[in-house]
Amino acid sequence: MIIRKNDIATVLQNDEDSMKKFFIDFSKKYINFKNDNLILDFSDLKGVKTENILLFLQHSEEHRNNGMSFVIVVNGIDADKVPDEIVTVPTISEAADIIEMENIERDLGF
Repeated sequence: MIIRKNDIATVLQNDEDSMKKFFIDFSKKYINFKNDNLILDFSDLKGVKTENILLFLQHSEEHRNNGMSFVIVVNGIDADKVPDEIVTVPTISEAADIIEMENIERDLGF
C-alpha cells in the first residue's frame, strides 16, 4: 500500500498483486485513517470489477457516518452497479473536488 497525504485527504494506492490483498491490508490499517478524508486510488489498475469495489462498502459507510469523505478512483466500472454509499470517480482531481464539496457541506451543516 502506497500512502500519500495532502491538505485535503490521505491517498491510498494499491501496490499489491490483487484487490483482495489490498482490501485485507487496508482493513488491518483502517484504524490509522479513520479521522482522515480518504481517496483509494485504483486509477492505474485495469479491469477492476464492481465486486472488488463492493468490498469497501462497509468501510465507506462507516467512514461517511463518522463525518469523513471516502472516495474511490477507478476507471471502467458501471457506476449504476455501485451503491450510493460508495462514491466513485474516474480521476484524482475529481476525487479532490468531491472532498472539497463535502467539506463545504459539512461546514454549512448539511
